[in-house]
Amino acid sequence: MIAFYCYLPTVIHVGMASTNKGTNMFIQTENTPNPATLKFLPGCNVMESGTANFTSQDEAKSSPLAINLFNMPGVTGVFLGADFITLTKTEDRDWDLLKPLVLGAIMEHFQSGKPVMTEASSSDGSQDAKEDDSVIRQIKDLIDTRVRPAVAQDGGDIVYKGFEEGIVYLQMQGACAGCPSSTATLKHGIENMLRHYVPEVEEVRAV
Repeated sequence: MIAFYCYLPTVIHVGMASTNKGTNMFIQTENTPNPATLKFLPGCNVMESGTANFTSQDEAKSSPLAINLFNMPGVTGVFLGADFITLTKTEDRDWDLLKPLVLGAIMEHFQSGKPVMTEASSSDGSQDAKEDDSVIRQIKDLIDTRVRPAVAQDGGDIVYKGFEEGIVYLQMQGACAGCPSSTATLKHGIENMLRHYVPEVEEVRAV
């Protein structure tokens, strides 16, 4: 069994935002193991397929929603999952002050009818070109079926980036990026699991 050290009991809050047309939208928020991130659930699909991770407004040009969120003071990262949005903030910003602004921005986006993405996302864990390699296929399958669904519950993602000379390279996204427990999860959880099922794996490193 894989151990995810980032797990914490979920704390759910419900925020209500109003449009200038008088309609309301209820958005749930969940705490994550990373104090710098917060998970927002708008109650509808966010990404039709894959995920999208942005660490700056320049990277977010393909997402009108992410661009608007980066306009919030102190926002340093936006991660878009299947049905949630994870925001990362600077240490000097307080969630109690920032959260109402974010709730309003998310509500306004979904009420506007604008797309979340204007072009397809490539953060689906399928970037490696060696699709015919059975070892790589096995590694990807384990990550996609055992790792990614679990970390998505905490508002993050762990994406396969490559396999070379016994080393699996993974990218931490969303709440997993910068999480105090991410190193333990990577080394003691994911690495042990992959080494157990795939003898060719010797080590797991974060990109």
